[in-house]
Amino acid sequence: MGRFERFRSGDQDDRDRQFEQIVGKSPALEAVLEQVEWVAPTNSTVLIQGETGTGKELIAKAIHNISPRYGRPCVTLNCAAFPSGLLESELFGHERGAFTGAIVQKIGRVELADQGTLFLDEIGDIPLELQPKLLRVLQEREFERLGSTRTQKIDVRLVAATHRNLERMIADNQFRSDLYYRLSVFPIEVPPLRERAGDIPLLVHHFVHEFSKRMNRRIETIPDETIDALKKYAWPGNIRELQNLIERAVILSPGSVLQVPLRYLRTQTAGGQNPKPTQTLAEAEREHILAALKEADWVISGPNGAATRLGINRSTLRFRMGKLGIVRSDVMSCGRALTFAPASRPRPVPTPRGAL
Repeated sequence: MGRFERFRSGDQDDRDRQFEQIVGKSPALEAVLEQVEWVAPTNSTVLIQGETGTGKELIAKAIHNISPRYGRPCVTLNCAAFPSGLLESELFGHERGAFTGAIVQKIGRVELADQGTLFLDEIGDIPLELQPKLLRVLQEREFERLGSTRTQKIDVRLVAATHRNLERMIADNQFRSDLYYRLSVFPIEVPPLRERAGDIPLLVHHFVHEFSKRMNRRIETIPDETIDALKKYAWPGNIRELQNLIERAVILSPGSVLQVPLRYLRTQTAGGQNPKPTQTLAEAEREHILAALKEADWVISGPNGAATRLGINRSTLRFRMGKLGIVRSDVMSCGRALTFAPASRPRPVPTPRGAL
């Protein structure tokens, strides 16, 4: 029985809501979603573990979306995004005058998530001195804002995620064992993309559709050899790396056929062999642009210019050239200078300021 068939509602909108943006049908992913179905109706704390870029936040949102708390707040906090001095205030809030710069009262994420779900991403980055306060929220369902002596009761369901090995951190005295056991009531391990290679074609089509619509492109064909190459790559950055690659490919595809800079992919395969570095994605894009410039006789604009060949406008091409360090020395080594059409004489291209 498929994962959607186990739900009482057959409405397509409900189905889309239940597993929003989670793409794939592989056994590894189905096993994860089955665990989500089991734990979501409860109030138990969930610890989502997995490599960076595997989609742990989407799993957390799915837990909330099919729980009785759906329709109530689902508040997210990345524990790695704040220095320890600010993280406590972000979590628990503060009263006016609690510290220098606290000119107004602030409600923390714990309080904002009352009656709903609090998702703490990168829980392994929470400082040791804050861990007992978080443990108190889990055990006693209470907390105090910074600068306040009033204890507040809270009803919040906690979902945490990390790419770190928390058991190793416990051995190194970097994480409290009591907090770990309280967090890992129901652990879920999200598989890396290399363990669900069968989902790659679905993910590629999903991202192509998403970015084509956003960029007003019309990409209708994805070559089989491209899909085969993507399935063989080990994806150390997982789905996030694939998403970024497809976005770059849509930018670089002038016509209806997706052109993925496959030279970027290291020769590491899903079998786990050691990687043999070749080009980075930026290097592959740089070479792609240089090739288009050479084919266009170093003309940027016009019907036969490099921008037209690449399917982008002139300003975008100039901006990418600046970002990738394509300057006059690159083209002069080929015996020509960059020009705009029409032009009476070659014009050097200055390095654009800024970056994407």
